[in-house]
Amino acid sequence: MFCFGEQRRPRRPSLTPMIDVVFLLLVFFMLASQFGHDKALPIVSGGGAANYDGPPRLLEISSEALALNGVPVAVPDLARRLSALTNSPDDIIILRPDAGASLQRLIDVAETLNRAGFARLAVVE
Repeated sequence: MFCFGEQRRPRRPSLTPMIDVVFLLLVFFMLASQFGHDKALPIVSGGGAANYDGPPRLLEISSEALALNGVPVAVPDLARRLSALTNSPDDIIILRPDAGASLQRLIDVAETLNRAGFARLAVVE
């Protein structure tokens, strides 16, 4: 009969490498979850505390076109047309999206106005 040596007790696998991987994944996802906060939109709830002065500045947003006080306007001409209606960049501009306009379209128009220097925007239904 063959003799292969004495019987060894079966070894239990070490859990240390698996624990290391779990902690590395935990750290990775904690760090990765912080990305994307730079695109947050500041939203101020309406309270009616600000006074509206000057001529009307109603920008109607549809899925295809923009209308400033009922007159169609192109996006490149928007800042020029609004500057003629405002005394300063701190004047309120009212944005009214219609039912067919997407949220992304509203955000794109708001970013265009912010780049032009108009910071006080009010969104109405």
